[in-house]
Amino acid sequence: MPLKKASMFEHLTPPIGALVLDMDGVLWKNAVPIGDLARIFRRMQASGPKILLATNNATMTVDDYIKKLAGFGVSLEPWQIVTSSHGVAATLSREFPSKGSVFVVGEAGVISSLCEAGFSVITNPDDVTSVVAVVGGMDRGFNYAKLRRAMTHIRSGARFYGTNPDPTFPTPEGLVPGAGAMLAALKIAGGTEPIIIGKPAPYMFQLCAERSKLSMQEMLIVGDRLETDIAGGQAVGARTALVLSGVSTIEQADRWQPQPDLIAPDLATLVGL
Repeated sequence: MPLKKASMFEHLTPPIGALVLDMDGVLWKNAVPIGDLARIFRRMQASGPKILLATNNATMTVDDYIKKLAGFGVSLEPWQIVTSSHGVAATLSREFPSKGSVFVVGEAGVISSLCEAGFSVITNPDDVTSVVAVVGGMDRGFNYAKLRRAMTHIRSGARFYGTNPDPTFPTPEGLVPGAGAMLAALKIAGGTEPIIIGKPAPYMFQLCAERSKLSMQEMLIVGDRLETDIAGGQAVGARTALVLSGVSTIEQADRWQPQPDLIAPDLATLVGL
């Protein structure tokens, strides 16, 4: 029987206690998996480190992600999944303890998280209720009416938050507009920069450290975007691994400073398959 191939991170010191994986561009592109995910996760689970998934994508709920993973033969628990929606709900709960109404340009993930946190969520651009905040994210139903209403709220003094700055979103057909594209329109129309909640901001990494009961130095942040996954991981003092299966290219990685600790063509290679 051939010897098991070592993962690319087994030599790192101190040892890696948790793998924090991005999803889009690392695990899949829309509904298409990147490699045999069931086999990849069995390999990771056998190697020792805890596994957490941390995504800027706020379009889906945690339950949605668990079901999607199950469809690929992967079983995870809710505590292992962190999204920018968690960060949005936690941040707004801290900033607005009395809650209130929030206008959302976004989809199910962020809407669900804000409702669970006790906010009244408005998505109908014809609703003229005053709001304490506007939250912008990826919205495949984005249109002029939503832009107009969000702009009105922002210019009237509502605080402006963004789920994440990702300008594009990887699909099997190539890149399509991401949350950052919607935020760019809202920023120009509203005349205000959004407060970014997702990566590269530190909140999601901090939540992963809390849930895994590990320090930042014991985590390996794995992602396909230099400007979010890698920049955010480096900023909090974690080790980082760039996979080239999504957005960033090897040419961009060669120019990035400081360099990621590891660069691999895909997750399977990184974990030793």
